Amino acid sequence: MPTFPKLPAALLVGMGILASRVSGLIRNKVFAYYFGDTDLAGVYRAAQRIPNVLQNLLGEGALSASFIPAYARLLAEGRTDEAGRLAGAIFSLLAVVVAGLVAAGMALAPWLTRLIAPGFTGENYALTVTLVRIFFPGIGLLVLSAWCLGVLNSHRRFLLPYAAPVALNLVVILTLLVFGGQPLEHLVVWTTWGNVVGSAVMLAIQLPTVWRMAPPLQLGFQLDGAPTREVIGNFFPALVSRGVAQISGYLDNILASLISPGAVGILGYAQDVYMLPVSLFGLAISAAELPALSSATGTPEAVAAQMRERLKQAVRQMSFFVIPSSVAFVVLGGSIVGVLYRGGRFDDNATAAVWLTLAAAAIGLRAATQARLYASGFYALGDTRTPLRYALARVGLGAGGGAVAALYLPGRWGLPSAWGVAGLAAASGLAAWVEFVLLRRSLHGRIGPLADNRLERAGLWLCALLAAGSAWAVISLVAPAVSSGASWRWLADLGGLALYGGVYLTAAVVLRLTPFDLQARLRRLAGRDEGVANRE
Repeated sequence: MPTFPKLPAALLVGMGILASRVSGLIRNKVFAYYFGDTDLAGVYRAAQRIPNVLQNLLGEGALSASFIPAYARLLAEGRTDEAGRLAGAIFSLLAVVVAGLVAAGMALAPWLTRLIAPGFTGENYALTVTLVRIFFPGIGLLVLSAWCLGVLNSHRRFLLPYAAPVALNLVVILTLLVFGGQPLEHLVVWTTWGNVVGSAVMLAIQLPTVWRMAPPLQLGFQLDGAPTREVIGNFFPALVSRGVAQISGYLDNILASLISPGAVGILGYAQDVYMLPVSLFGLAISAAELPALSSATGTPEAVAAQMRERLKQAVRQMSFFVIPSSVAFVVLGGSIVGVLYRGGRFDDNATAAVWLTLAAAAIGLRAATQARLYASGFYALGDTRTPLRYALARVGLGAGGGAVAALYLPGRWGLPSAWGVAGLAAASGLAAWVEFVLLRRSLHGRIGPLADNRLERAGLWLCALLAAGSAWAVISLVAPAVSSGASWRWLADLGGLALYGGVYLTAAVVLRLTPFDLQARLRRLAGRDEGVANRE
């Protein structure tokens, strides 16, 4: 029987994230079809904000950072009984804490709504309060789902926990399709309930594998063990560090709500698209590099040299993907937004507003993704304070600049409110560059100068601009001829984006700017296949 090579962990994580993001984009397209850029779209986005912050703080960030190292170490040392006690104790403690926070969140929903959307009044405010109360139980389930992720990752099961959000997205899509004929104020409530049901399904599909893989769990509050104390002790520093990143999105949401409820929806649509390259290329590459950076051994000079080489290769990989993403957001953003969202109540005006915001956000895309990588370098050195300090600077600059760009400049210059949302995104992007420069300079001081191949990066920009110009020309010629048919227009946009990707990749290969030698890999693959055939 043939044997198949085990896929790398980073690839499995990337596959799970990609499946989750793609299903999320489909969910958002269906949502946009029904809600467009209406006030109710902004109400829904605002209501999600506080519960999502709770999920990211307790689940995906702090819990994973504190629980996985201790649990995985016990497994590696063969101390399965202690691992079962630790996992059971953390689950029990987490369940009680989350239950309390969910109850408090539901009770405090009116005050929380004032915090997340101070610009909402009347019916928009009342409906947001209702949706916040519905969202909270579902977010509690998602935090428990993050505990499953920690257990499964420690047992080298990566694909299931990262792909599990697909189930949640499918439930929300089904809810929208089933109740889509109802009035929008009713549909938005049903959609929120769909999130709660989807969260339960997401947790349920992971539990059987957790019970099968994990050692016997001992539920209870046995908090006196050293591993449990270690997890609790590491939880709060991780919580603070993760919280800084959440504050930035929270402040952007506040500023957008002061423009209009619809502005919150526009910002949310743009952020969903923006986060795709951030997750796939920034988060995935940084997460994959952290263990390798942490494993560098030898003299301080040897460790620094190993880290510089790892960071150099990672930066090349990021640049290859992030540079064309930035160019596409600016030049072809209308086609991207059109493919993902246009239809129903999401009309050309909404498409233009989201494109404008997406183009503004592209200013900081490269800085935001590469800053994650440099932060991983500091974590590998055991320094969590430096990234935290610079992240705080980014939040402060982004909030101050965003307030001016979103609330002052449009009125001063007589611009539409959509320009305020774009200004908010641009301010965040410029603040990301400040964080990037500070991290890079400090890392230089710790491990020596990092390679900066400006010529190669300039070549990638040239390839991306050449590809974008070709795609834009084709779309501009075809779109007017098919503007009367929504389906044909969608295909024209999709075809233009496919052309963009093909021209960029071809140009990069011809100029030998890829971070991997495609031709050599193809030759090796052909040689391996020939060798197998000869043996047969």
